[in-house]
Amino acid sequence: MLQPTAMAKYRVTVDTGGTFSDFVFFNEQTGEITITKVPSTPKEPFQAVLNGAKELLDQGVKPADISFFSHGTTVGTNTLLEEKGARTGLLVTEGFRGIYEVMEQTRGYGPATYDLFFEKPRLLAPPYYTEEIPERVDFRGEVLRPIDVESSLQAVRNLKKKGVESIAVCFLFSFLNPDHELKMKEIVEQEFPEANLSLSCEVLPQIREFYRMSTTVMNAYIAPVVGRYLGRLEARLREMGVTTPKLYIMQSNGGVSTFQSAAKKPVATVLSGPAGGVMASLGISQRAGLKNIITFDMGGTSCDVALIHQGTPVITTQGRISQRPISLPMLDIHTVSAGGGTIARVDAVGGFQVGPDSAGADPGPICYDQGGAETTVTDANLVLGVLHPDKFLGGRLKLNKAKAEKLVGEKIARPLGLGLLEAADGVVRIINVKMEEAIKAVSSQRGYDIRDFTLVAFGGAGPMHAGRIALDLGIPSLLIPYTPGVTSALGLLMSDVKHDYVRSKLVPLQGLDLDEINHLFSQLIEQARADLVAEGFSDGEMALQPFVDLRYAGQGYELTVTAPMPPLKAEDLGLLRQRFDSQHEQAHGHKAEAEPVELVSLRLVSIGLVPQAQLFQVAPTGRSVEAADLLEPGHSIVGPAVIEQMDTTTVIQPEQEATVDSYRNLIVKVKERQ
Repeated sequence: MLQPTAMAKYRVTVDTGGTFSDFVFFNEQTGEITITKVPSTPKEPFQAVLNGAKELLDQGVKPADISFFSHGTTVGTNTLLEEKGARTGLLVTEGFRGIYEVMEQTRGYGPATYDLFFEKPRLLAPPYYTEEIPERVDFRGEVLRPIDVESSLQAVRNLKKKGVESIAVCFLFSFLNPDHELKMKEIVEQEFPEANLSLSCEVLPQIREFYRMSTTVMNAYIAPVVGRYLGRLEARLREMGVTTPKLYIMQSNGGVSTFQSAAKKPVATVLSGPAGGVMASLGISQRAGLKNIITFDMGGTSCDVALIHQGTPVITTQGRISQRPISLPMLDIHTVSAGGGTIARVDAVGGFQVGPDSAGADPGPICYDQGGAETTVTDANLVLGVLHPDKFLGGRLKLNKAKAEKLVGEKIARPLGLGLLEAADGVVRIINVKMEEAIKAVSSQRGYDIRDFTLVAFGGAGPMHAGRIALDLGIPSLLIPYTPGVTSALGLLMSDVKHDYVRSKLVPLQGLDLDEINHLFSQLIEQARADLVAEGFSDGEMALQPFVDLRYAGQGYELTVTAPMPPLKAEDLGLLRQRFDSQHEQAHGHKAEAEPVELVSLRLVSIGLVPQAQLFQVAPTGRSVEAADLLEPGHSIVGPAVIEQMDTTTVIQPEQEATVDSYRNLIVKVKERQ
């Protein structure tokens, strides 16, 4: 039970998952952290957020004492996955409407290559809602054909007549010269002001037409939905009496953004939830003295894994959501459909499969006793005795073990000719293999030695499965955070405001015109500083990080390399070349030092420094494990063991032993041989 402190201020963070919404309440005066979990409300996602916040207020905290609110949300992601976004129109350069329809002309790699029934993803802006605009800018950014204003007006009228709610604008080479797109903005605001508008020169001023267009269309598609969600959430928080102006949303890049900025560029939030977990893992591992970690976040619906090497999370600028490319900087998170609610079944021909579909929050696993009829991973863990039927969520949710055993027996064990425990164990083994493949995808398959890493496991289900997975993969150590079930929400307390800026300029690195490049960098810096000032940050609360995208001449892909702070000098070019060669060798196993290198894009990351919540070390009381109600620093547990807490259950395998460190993390390692 939380005990309110007089005059204390509280930071509230919430991560909305497919099954539960996780909350962290941080007392700024005492440093005390209180957690809770409430069922997610998929039909009205903001309701779960309000329900959790109300739990804090019901314990005596005044709404005005909430000084900070940050939220990891799946609204944008689910809108894309479920294809329930706005009716979206697309304005393109005359003669180039086929770019969005043709896409990449490929079907991807792996199983898709051999899929006879492969289909490209549905167009979010179909041809019926696409209009061509007479205008043309060339590859140097020079105007070949001025924009035809009358035709543009008619195109907007056509879209308005067809009932579109949002418009994406993507003209050829607008990343070099945005004037025509900005003129189009004036026309739309004049003719159709109620429409939501996304310009590619604002969303992603970057080379490669289809990826820029895909990202801009996605932004337009989800913007009205995300905007309405954030607007309703803010209004409800204000009705509750919450007055703080510090309302933030987690972004895919590992930083937070204000509600207002997120509403304008919601496509930057599509990995909002998983990103919080990565940032929490970074903060926790730094305090534990670890630089190389693999994050393992298993919740009720999915499993998200990411890699942090030498204290730096891996960032990618090429992601995908439901097969659709999105080209914004984001934490390189690999997601698989594997969670506590993942459904296990025997198909019509006797095949045993686990996933990819999930029972979710409603109706949930069989054992929740809320109408679920499909066997899930959670049911299997309950049958195996890993979960205690009376202590789930600290006893707030009673699990029906008898019902789970009955249906696991009927649906899995009997059709396969297995015993009940064998069938349940089979469910766990199969889901573990799927998650092990995800871990290898971000580590060993990218040239990293998995034995150099620690697996940081969290999420409501992660600590139950991580011990076995670490042994299977040969990962030498495992870290379970103090509050593993709400780690993603905890990450929101450790994240600064972060924005990304990019400007493409394809030129050889050797003989680079430094005056031109430094001028472009200065424009990005000026824009970044102005945006942070508008969000209330002073000069002393800003940090800037420059990068460049480089590639060997003629390559179809590039790598992002850290750059010295502009203005760049001639000697910096050699340093950039060395860094690029080294990164290329790490990523692809080889380098070509004799080949010329090209600059593709300039990047800038701006950071608005938010005061970080501090995690404090805890002094042991000297009580033994047997005498203690709670584990404390210095305690050691030899496997096999099951450790229960409100937000998760941790399984220590027979080959392992766990020690509690000074931050109350569990450090799990293979037992030393006697």
